[in-house]
Amino acid sequence: MPNTTIYTQALMDHVAHPDYNYELDDATCSHEGINPSCGDDLTLHVRLTPDGTIDETSWTGSGCAISQASADMMSELVEGKTIAEARDACALFTRMIRGEETDPTVLAQLEDASCFESISHMPARVKCAELAWRTLDEMLSQSLNQAPKEVSN
Repeated sequence: MPNTTIYTQALMDHVAHPDYNYELDDATCSHEGINPSCGDDLTLHVRLTPDGTIDETSWTGSGCAISQASADMMSELVEGKTIAEARDACALFTRMIRGEETDPTVLAQLEDASCFESISHMPARVKCAELAWRTLDEMLSQSLNQAPKEVSN
């Protein structure tokens, strides 16, 4: 059963005390995302290990509580994951907020971010919640397409 409100304690904790709101100086890649309908603007920063695992993630920017909490929750969730695992999490989050995935055992993979399940009933806020996730997916997709090929001697 979906949460009756998105303003859960987890969301409010991430808004009041974001752990990932800083600029990552040695980021492997950064990507800006904008939600013109709400004015949310964020830049995601990711440092990848040589094997393609997400070593560290952060975000900077401004926006509503929903977009900022979502960015913080996403950053926490994807650290330590491979690019493919992070993109799978982005896809799952998108299915959840569109009301396409409601199985609680599946949504548990999103940890704190599963609190956004009921946002599917608030179409105007969906773009706020998905901004960081969409931005990460775009960045990781571009990162894969632009990855330098190894040259053997």
